[in-house]
Amino acid sequence: MLNQHSIEELAEIHNLLTDIKQEYKNGIKPILLKNSSNLFNNPHTVPKLKKIQINRGLGLVAQNKNLLKKSIEEFEKITGQKPIITKSKKAIAGFKIRENMELGLTVTLRGEKMYAFLTKLIFFTFAQIRDFRGLSLRSFDKAGNFTFGLQEQLIFPEIDYDDVEQTQGFTITIVLDNCLPKYRKTTMDRILNGMILFKFLRFPLNDVGYYAKYFSFSEINQIWDKKRHLKRKRWSQE
Repeated sequence: MLNQHSIEELAEIHNLLTDIKQEYKNGIKPILLKNSSNLFNNPHTVPKLKKIQINRGLGLVAQNKNLLKKSIEEFEKITGQKPIITKSKKAIAGFKIRENMELGLTVTLRGEKMYAFLTKLIFFTFAQIRDFRGLSLRSFDKAGNFTFGLQEQLIFPEIDYDDVEQTQGFTITIVLDNCLPKYRKTTMDRILNGMILFKFLRFPLNDVGYYAKYFSFSEINQIWDKKRHLKRKRWSQE
């Protein structure tokens, strides 16, 4: 028999699967405002999803029109949106790159397509990755956005194995809208906001426990500064 915690957990996952946008609006946001009033003193300070950017670098392979067309079709199947072809801004002779040369694909998802893609990513796609152990907190940047890579397109349910000629990955950036007050505009505050939102969205972060031994974010910040100092010292000695 399931205990009360398990029932609540299943109900939360069911709501996210049904409509992740409504669950954020009617469930996650009110809870953060009520239980974390010291961090979120008004609705505008609660972190929210802004957009999801999906990129694929093809390099010189993009000059093959058939492979480029295949990649565009895969993007359309996975995201439900036609990608933009990215081009080089300047020529680089060493890499055989000419100016305005086609090199990759990019898609920016907003609104309903963004939430639909995120739901598929969290609850279906990650489960298809072999030996998946979660995503690292270190993938947050200074703005509080989260970037990670996927090595192949076969983990998406829309892609048929027989149609894939060569495996190609993606880089996915989840951009958050952080409207923080003046006293909470540090990098750690932005990362904290992202961690809190991802926890409610059931995002598989794997090294949260590593930071549990610290009592405050100032201690974590000191550890990061120490590691950066050691890296600089090691590089200077090489």
